[in-house]
Amino acid sequence: MTSTADTPSSYSSSSYRELRAQLETLTTEAFRSELSEIDQLPTLEIARIMQGEDSTVPEAVATQLPQIAAAIDATAERMARGGRLIYAGAGTAGRLGVLDASECPPTFNTDPADVIGLIAGGPGAMSNSVEGAEDSKELAAADLDELQLTADDTVVGISASGRTPYAVGAVEYARNTHGALTVGLSCNAGSPLGEAAELGIEVVVGPELLTGSTRLKAGTAQKLVLNMLSTITMIRLGKTYGNLMVDLRASNDKLRARSRRIVSLATGAGDEAIEAALTQADDEVKNAILIILAEVDGRTAARLLADAHGHLRAAIRAATGEG
Repeated sequence: MTSTADTPSSYSSSSYRELRAQLETLTTEAFRSELSEIDQLPTLEIARIMQGEDSTVPEAVATQLPQIAAAIDATAERMARGGRLIYAGAGTAGRLGVLDASECPPTFNTDPADVIGLIAGGPGAMSNSVEGAEDSKELAAADLDELQLTADDTVVGISASGRTPYAVGAVEYARNTHGALTVGLSCNAGSPLGEAAELGIEVVVGPELLTGSTRLKAGTAQKLVLNMLSTITMIRLGKTYGNLMVDLRASNDKLRARSRRIVSLATGAGDEAIEAALTQADDEVKNAILIILAEVDGRTAARLLADAHGHLRAAIRAATGEG
């Protein structure tokens, strides 16, 4: 649904001059003259410079922690009511959103439909550039329409520049048309994306080592923030017990071994008791822990967890008065 006005072939020379002028105002696009001969330096020195640049990213993320926490609490509240977490971005930003979404099912046993990553141009854009896709607000609206968006959903627009039409269009459409919670994650202050979203997270990491290559510091910052958004939201939803991934989906040998270790760490039980509990629990880690700690059978554990909306600590308290 990319409109003709959004296609590169329709741009006039004046349009490109305007776009160039916009880019020159962005911190993420700034040219660093002191690095103009970096290609002449020894490899080790370039690596040292790059590592030093990367080390500044966590501090930039730290300045946005109140906004990140507000976004997490609002997202968790909606997801507890059945809402979804939806990322929308183009290029590197879109790929990071898809990556974060794809890691939630094996880590937290979420339904793949609970956390979704949209990338401008569709799945093929994960490995190949889709010409003009990022320039279309209409494409973002169409992608969200396919998901049958609701007011309980959260849409996170991701864009290093904070001006990518696909990301801005996603939050505008989600907020104005469906009343969804919207978050704008960018790496420039006062960005159109931050202004369009209900909650703006603007992690200003400064100019890149390679001018305009926002897969570097900006990409690292976005990955750190997405880690927080998904992980802490899942903690709030009861997907962990302490710092243990008790909703882990044991889909391979490594994860099956990890699930047994998690049950051991949570309960202190021996191997025989752990295997018996996991058998009763159909290999559900959270249920197996409850079986051991509350000394209940598999069916009772399932009922207690359902009554506690999946929160293991609450289920243990209901069964034992402890936890």
